[in-house]
Amino acid sequence: MSLPVTIDVISDVVCPWCYVGRARLQKALEVAPELAVDIRWRPFQLDPTIPPEGKSRQAYLAGKFGDEERIRQMHEQLSTAGEADGIDFNFEAIEISPNTLNAHRVIRWAATAEPGVQDLLVGRLFALYFEEGANIGDPTVLIQAARDAGMDAAVVETLLATDADRAEVEQEIATAQQMGVTGVPCFLLEGRYAVVGAQEPASLADAIRQVAQAKADGKLEQGQN
Repeated sequence: MSLPVTIDVISDVVCPWCYVGRARLQKALEVAPELAVDIRWRPFQLDPTIPPEGKSRQAYLAGKFGDEERIRQMHEQLSTAGEADGIDFNFEAIEISPNTLNAHRVIRWAATAEPGVQDLLVGRLFALYFEEGANIGDPTVLIQAARDAGMDAAVVETLLATDADRAEVEQEIATAQQMGVTGVPCFLLEGRYAVVGAQEPASLADAIRQVAQAKADGKLEQGQN
């Protein structure tokens, strides 16, 4: 068994390519079962200016992209990509474009739960939004998603009603931006090698293999300050 490679996945749960990226990361690990990884989901907001109650999805897309034909083509491209990766995008079901700060707070708390819970939660939030059209800015939806992933829903409900970890999540997002992250998903391997975009599973597996080998050879430590 190789030394585990830490993968920080910088993403936003309203980013469709991040959903595709998660599916492709899972496939990459399936085709390279010899790889040991530690996956950590990190926050990013595609649009932090969306109010807490969210915006009309239709109005938001029209304001951002304008051309209905362009939006249709984007959705068609994503639906095709999603189908190949087992994702059933249902863009017509989405009524609200949410502010995702609270979702990222819950994802942060999930990191302290049992191994795998954080990834389960992220997957559930993606599915809720993109396949079921749920408003993942709604605390009730977030609490149920946390429960579905195996978290203590009562604790999540209590924390969501406060400002717990709000500043910490905002700082993480700012740090990602300072690092030069402008697009997501961004897979940060061992905190130093970035793979940007929803790469094909084979390419992603190859990148992880290379970093795993470098780590096993002690070459990563040589580059540390």
